[in-house]
Amino acid sequence: MTELEAIFERCKLGDALAWEALVRKTQARVFSIALFYVRDRAEAEDLAQEIFIKIYRKMHDLKESGSFLTWMIRLARNCSIDRLRRFKARPPAQDLVIDSDVELSNADASQEQAFDSQLRVKLLYQAMDKLSDQAREILFLKEIEQLKLTEIAEMLSLPIGTVKSRSNRARLELAKSVLALDPSYGAAAAKGG
Repeated sequence: MTELEAIFERCKLGDALAWEALVRKTQARVFSIALFYVRDRAEAEDLAQEIFIKIYRKMHDLKESGSFLTWMIRLARNCSIDRLRRFKARPPAQDLVIDSDVELSNADASQEQAFDSQLRVKLLYQAMDKLSDQAREILFLKEIEQLKLTEIAEMLSLPIGTVKSRSNRARLELAKSVLALDPSYGAAAAKGG
């Protein structure tokens, strides 16, 4: 049992300090999931609070030990999709905002390397915005949330083979999107830089 799962088990027993610890340990992840779907910081902050309320109210529904993180991600995803449905809106096609206080490079990197790293992150976000909703979601769940393909298949109610092929297709779609936005990136990658 991981530390997070142990904290969650204490929450189920009514431990208020454990609930505070759980929120602290998962709030960034819940917020990033909400932001991924609703694409607006203020809306994502509201949604994250709603997600934590739902986690608190439904915590006793989770019977299996060791599956808290997957359950939380599924719950956050479903709440986000429900919010989008309620407003009958799709996420707007816009660049994701990169926080200026997020450290994108290590302390030894030169300013040029840090700038290059920021450009790559921005290019990646722009390229992801060009993907289909399905491709973007699968990449998000697999590469960013680091869920296993079996967990994604279960979450999306798809066969594992379908998730594997869509994941591969999404990675190819992302590569094409990056090259379409910046053809010089392909030449730099081919040289190893």
